[in-house]
Amino acid sequence: MHNFRASERNLVKKLSIFMLTVVSVLSLGLSAIGQTPTGSPTAPAIIGVIGEVKNLDAASNQIIVRADSGVLYTVNLTERTKYKRSAPGAKSLENATAITLADVGSGDRVWAYGRVSEQQKTVPAQMLVVMSKADLAKKQEQERAEWRRRGVSGIVASVNPSTQEITVSSRSLMGAAQAVIIPVTDKVMMRRYPPDTIPKYSDARPSKFAEVKVGDQLRALGDKTADGTHLTAEEVVFGTFKIAGGVVTAIDAATNQIKITELQTKKPLTIILKPESVLRRLPAGGGMFAGGMGGPGAANGAPAQGQGQGQAQQRPQGAGPGGPQGGGPGRGGAGMNMADMLERLPTISINELKVGDTIIMSSLQGSDPTQLTAISLVAGIEPLLTMMAARQPTGGQAGRPQGVDLNGSFGGMFGGVGVP
Repeated sequence: MHNFRASERNLVKKLSIFMLTVVSVLSLGLSAIGQTPTGSPTAPAIIGVIGEVKNLDAASNQIIVRADSGVLYTVNLTERTKYKRSAPGAKSLENATAITLADVGSGDRVWAYGRVSEQQKTVPAQMLVVMSKADLAKKQEQERAEWRRRGVSGIVASVNPSTQEITVSSRSLMGAAQAVIIPVTDKVMMRRYPPDTIPKYSDARPSKFAEVKVGDQLRALGDKTADGTHLTAEEVVFGTFKIAGGVVTAIDAATNQIKITELQTKKPLTIILKPESVLRRLPAGGGMFAGGMGGPGAANGAPAQGQGQGQAQQRPQGAGPGGPQGGGPGRGGAGMNMADMLERLPTISINELKVGDTIIMSSLQGSDPTQLTAISLVAGIEPLLTMMAARQPTGGQAGRPQGVDLNGSFGGMFGGVGVP
C-alpha cells in the first residue's frame, strides 16, 4: 500500500509540472497540446486529449470526449485510473481534489492523460483531470464582468510606432466619437483573431504591436484614467472584421442562410449562419434607443437574454471575444458606445427573422465577396440607422440610413462567440 501511494504521489508530482501549462489551456478552452501528429515515423507519442465530455458510460468504463479539434475520442478507464478535479485557472495539480467517475458529467472539460492511439481514436487514461462545467461557467462569468468593468473596444483609428500607442475610436449614441489611447509595452498580452473563421477567444493567436492596422477592431482590458482617455492595458485582442448591413430579402432556415440587399452597394449578399453565430433584435420602434437617449432605459434597461442561433442555450449579456466590452468615457446613457448597447439586446433564432428586416452584422473577410459568415447580427436596426443618419452633416448620402458609416459607428461589435 505504501509503494502504491508513493507511486501515485510521484505521478501527481510529474503531472503537476506538466499541467503548469495544460491546466491553463483547459481553462481557456484552447486546442490540446500536441494532438495533431506530424506524420513522421519519429514523431513523439501524443500524450493525452483535452476536450469536452460528450457521453459517459459508467457500465463500460468509457467516456466519449470531443477534442478541441472536433475529433471524438474514446477514453478507456480502468481501476487504476485516477480522477482529479482542478479549479479553472489553477497552475498545477497541487490543490486538485480526488474525485470518482461518478463526479464526472457531460459538458465537463477533461484532460485524459495517456498514450493516444490516433488510428483508433482511443486513450487508455492513467489520469482524468476534470474541470466541471459549472466551475468553468462561473469563472467565465467573472471574467466577462471584469471585461465589462475594465474593458474598452472600437476601431483602431491610428497606430503610432514611435510611441507604441494605439488609438481606439468608438461612437456614442449621440454620435460623438470617443477615443482611447492604449500604450503597448512588453507586459501587454497581444492576441489576434485568425482570418476566415468565426472567432473564438480561445483561438486568438499570440501577436504583436506591429500587426495592428488602422481599421482593425480591437478590445483591451486594463485600467482607465479618470477622464477615460487612456488605458493601461493588460491584454489586447484584435482582428480585421467587416460590418455589413442590408434589408433581408429571403430566409432559408433549413440551410441557415439569409439573403440581403446591401445598404451601400444595393447588391445581393448571402449571409451564412453558423451554430456559433449570435442573432439579436432591436425592440420595435427602437426601444431602449428611442426618445430617451441617455435616460434610464438607455443606461440600464437591458432586456433579458433569449436563445442564440443554432444552439438553444442562454448567453450572458455582453458576451464576446475576450469578454464583453466596457466602453469608453461616460459609459452610461448617451455616452455608451453602439457596440455596448447592442450586445445587451436579447438573442433570437433564425425563425424570428423576417423578410424586410433591416440588419447589421459583423464578419471576417472571406474569399467570396458575395458571401459573409455572420459572427454577430442585429435585426430591426432601421430606427437606429435613421436616427444616426439624421445626425450626420447634410449632403450626399447623409441623412439616409444607407449613408451611415457602419464600421465607424458599430466598431467593436464582433462579439457573441468567444469568452475568456
